[in-house]
Amino acid sequence: MYSYYNENTILYVNGEYKKATAATIDLYGQSLHYGYAVFEGIRAYKTAEGKVKIFKAKEHFDRFKRSCELIHMPYPFNNDELIAACYKVLEMNNMEEAYIRPLAFCPPNMTLKAASETHVLICAWEWGAYLGEKLLRVMTSSYQRPNPKAFKIESKTAGLYVNSILASQEAKENGYDEALLLDMNGNVAEGPGANLFFEKDGKIFTPPPGNILPGITRATVIELCHELGIPLEEKLFTVDELKTADCVFYCGTAAEVVGWDSLDGQGFKKPWATSLGKLLQQAYKARVLEKEFDRAAVPVA
Repeated sequence: MYSYYNENTILYVNGEYKKATAATIDLYGQSLHYGYAVFEGIRAYKTAEGKVKIFKAKEHFDRFKRSCELIHMPYPFNNDELIAACYKVLEMNNMEEAYIRPLAFCPPNMTLKAASETHVLICAWEWGAYLGEKLLRVMTSSYQRPNPKAFKIESKTAGLYVNSILASQEAKENGYDEALLLDMNGNVAEGPGANLFFEKDGKIFTPPPGNILPGITRATVIELCHELGIPLEEKLFTVDELKTADCVFYCGTAAEVVGWDSLDGQGFKKPWATSLGKLLQQAYKARVLEKEFDRAAVPVA
């Protein structure tokens, strides 16, 4: 049995709760054959008050709906009902902290026509920080982020993640922890499953929308910068400019906030422990746990 589920795991499919081992999928489904599906990655945390809380559930399901609309998948679902189903899945699986995966998928259709019907699945499993806790050794990938003129790249579409698998696997085969993808013009875009920020001279920079998936965690980091009075700019930049950064970090629901050790074997100027990235990492953790954040407890050089 895979670690994501066992014989007791319950999931939600089209309004019903059933055992994962009893759930089935049509092998002629359009999603299986063409990657024509949409998903979300969401986290639930046990807050400082001991409550189970799904972080930014509304924002995630708003994007879930928007992703479906962008690639012409019908969306007959009520997001409030889907959020309630997420909490029910957590309850039925006795989970307090978990990664939640909603998936919208299509029935059989071997043509290249847009779907006329959509199914929905919600499952959850216990999952630590996707990229681990240590600083990442990152390499610039030979794979580019998909061309925005060829696809709705702001949609969290399943088929797009073949690109992410190729880039991440290439990095690991070359002895690195993760990859960095550039856009079609050679500017920095994002990681295989995370957005990117860097610090330079007391200011935070991040790529603008257009060639990236605008992440929910990315939006939260931007919110935290504003709240903490950290100057932030969205702009295009190259790998050469990124290598002059004081520090760099990835962020995403699965990865949370994780700092970089190096890019293509080159380190950065500032120790992670005294960087704005570390400050934002701690502030993000406090936010999802609904704890008070003591900025003074994180020294920034």
